[in-house]
Amino acid sequence: MADTEVDGSLKNSSHLEPSTLLTPPCNGAETENLSPESSANERPVNSASGSLSAARSQLLRMLEAAEARRSAYLLSTEEASAASDEAAREAPRTETQIQAPKQPQEFNERLTRTGRRSLSHSLSHSSGDKRSSESLEDEVSPRNKEQKNSDGKMPALMILRKAAQGEKPLVGARIVGCTHITAHTAVLMETLSALGAQCRWAACNIYSIQNEVAAALAERGVPVFAWKGESEDDYFWCIDSCVNVEGWEPNLILDDGGDMTHWIYKKYPQLLKNIKGIVEESVTGVHRLHQLYKTGKLCGPAINVNESVIKQKFDNFYFCKESILDGLKRTTDVTLSGKQVLVCGYGEVGKGCCAALKGLRAIVYVTEVDPICALQACMDGFQLARLNEVIEMVDIVITCTGNINVVLREHLEHMKNGCIVCNMGHSNTEIDVTSLMTPELTWRRIRAHVDHIIWPDGKIIVLLAEGRLLNLSCSTVPVYVLSITATTQVLALIELFNAPERGYKQDIYVFPRKMDEFVAALHLQNFDAHLTELTDEQVKYIGVNKNGPFKPSYYRY
Repeated sequence: MADTEVDGSLKNSSHLEPSTLLTPPCNGAETENLSPESSANERPVNSASGSLSAARSQLLRMLEAAEARRSAYLLSTEEASAASDEAAREAPRTETQIQAPKQPQEFNERLTRTGRRSLSHSLSHSSGDKRSSESLEDEVSPRNKEQKNSDGKMPALMILRKAAQGEKPLVGARIVGCTHITAHTAVLMETLSALGAQCRWAACNIYSIQNEVAAALAERGVPVFAWKGESEDDYFWCIDSCVNVEGWEPNLILDDGGDMTHWIYKKYPQLLKNIKGIVEESVTGVHRLHQLYKTGKLCGPAINVNESVIKQKFDNFYFCKESILDGLKRTTDVTLSGKQVLVCGYGEVGKGCCAALKGLRAIVYVTEVDPICALQACMDGFQLARLNEVIEMVDIVITCTGNINVVLREHLEHMKNGCIVCNMGHSNTEIDVTSLMTPELTWRRIRAHVDHIIWPDGKIIVLLAEGRLLNLSCSTVPVYVLSITATTQVLALIELFNAPERGYKQDIYVFPRKMDEFVAALHLQNFDAHLTELTDEQVKYIGVNKNGPFKPSYYRY
């Protein structure tokens, strides 16, 4: 009967929550009584009924104590909640107004003093800038700062300036130029002026123009006609403005692409009689000079600096090797590793591009018409293919030929969705951009120099710089490499201007090998480099001058 009553008591306690059943007893005595093992040891065997009765009473007291604690807890919680609700009802309603923080007074003063043009500079230096506001007013402007940086990284031009300060070999020279207008070109023009020349300048590429540099040169008295994003009409108006000026006639031409030379031939042939020479630095420009020579229209001697060893190896190869990656990353943020890339042309520019892409583990295909260059591509580990064989599978197409109509509309039609198309050759004729100006195609400008050409089925082709030079339109330019090219241009102009009257015929000359070596020697001074000198015995054995040139003109580096 006692067992039954205990079982019933336990069943009746099931309405309590599990937490109350697990509530520990108040003292150690109760714990001892509840321990099965200790109860068995302390109780006599013949007192089983008394033990059960005592256990039942103890268990009931525990349940009552747990219920009392639970009721007290619930009561206190309800009272606290009711008091909180009453306080909320009695409290007056208030509205909080959110106020925007005011701009610091220092920020407003800087913005007023320096103008919005330098706002980004102020923000980038505000955290750690301890200079006074007066020092900001006297700070060198960004365009002058960039040009000063270029001065320091173009050592050969600085050496030429110092060496010719007294002699001034270009006094009387009137140079009309058509090149890229950047901070590095500004150093070239200032060097020519320091050597005694007068200069007038236009741009050879509408996207590579740095407006701040053009403005700075104009402020210093150098007539510059260029601004970024010119139209085609603007472009030729600028070239015309360089030449068509009363009381000033050029006697030297520095050209990049041949547009200035051909404009003079076309519009102002009377000026040709005073031209002492032409210096041309591009494949396209040299090709146009050869056309003039074949037709007997070449007015005077021309020096082809594009074929100079120093230009080919350093400007074309090393410059393009670095700038192709910079141009692609800046415009598209593309990951090149694993991408399939087609490079059209394996001259020095193509070699530089392929080497850079291979270094980032891209899969590179090459198209080439010259079997010698094609064999070089194969020996360098690249797959030689025709354009139509791989056009449907590649992710990027890069033209490096300097030719015309390399990538046509029919090729663009077969490209995959999202294919990137760009040009690293000189002219803007390699990609048939004109064929894309049709009603069924939609042009969408994504950002500067990046256009999406959208087909009716939704396919997108990404065109960079509208088919113009990617590296000079969309990336920075390695100053040191451009210093090499600029030095060859200055030396070529000095050579033509100071040559005897009949020293050069109406022909196209390659940059002399001796000058190539001189330019290289000037730039070696930036390295911890020590040239080895030949002994008299060695000079006699190989039959060269001790001071160079060390290779014959037919030698290929």
